[in-house]
Amino acid sequence: MARWEPNARERLVRAALDLFTEQGYDATTVTGIADRAGLTKTTFFRHFPDKREVLFAGQDTHARLLADAITEAPGPATPLQAVGAALDAITATFTDDRREFSARVRSVTAGHSELQERAALKRAGLARAMSDALHHRGVTEPTASLAAELGVRAFYDAFDRWADPAGQADPADHRTLTELARHTLDELHAAAAALR
Repeated sequence: MARWEPNARERLVRAALDLFTEQGYDATTVTGIADRAGLTKTTFFRHFPDKREVLFAGQDTHARLLADAITEAPGPATPLQAVGAALDAITATFTDDRREFSARVRSVTAGHSELQERAALKRAGLARAMSDALHHRGVTEPTASLAAELGVRAFYDAFDRWADPAGQADPADHRTLTELARHTLDELHAAAAALR
């Protein structure tokens, strides 16, 4: 049987997550991931530079979605309204069928310091993508960075609630990630206003 099959990238991500869950991050090798996916080690390295990057495969796509949505927001939109549009764009990609997968990624990342460090880099990269897009709209500092940070905080707080298996029994947390992120952004905006 030929080793090439469609969806190699996704298969590698799923194989890696399965192995990280079953035997731990440290015990999992690139060869093991490729074997589990039914692919070669060479194919793995065509898609990822190392095993750590497998769980962060969507970072460039997410950064682009955020930046594009801010760029395309209506001209009179405030910085926070543009960030809200960006949250709508990124969270729309997290459909309910990805909730269980996202919960597993969250769990594996929380259990290993190297993955936590990489997650922090992703978070900073997403904030930078939003602040850069806001700068292109003419938003100055510190407003651009603060709006971007509120957006990233809203996304991750909402993601943690959405992907938390314990929270899934709560009917309120069966809202879409988009609804949770918008609600969280509103809460953060109100909290910032209360600081005056």
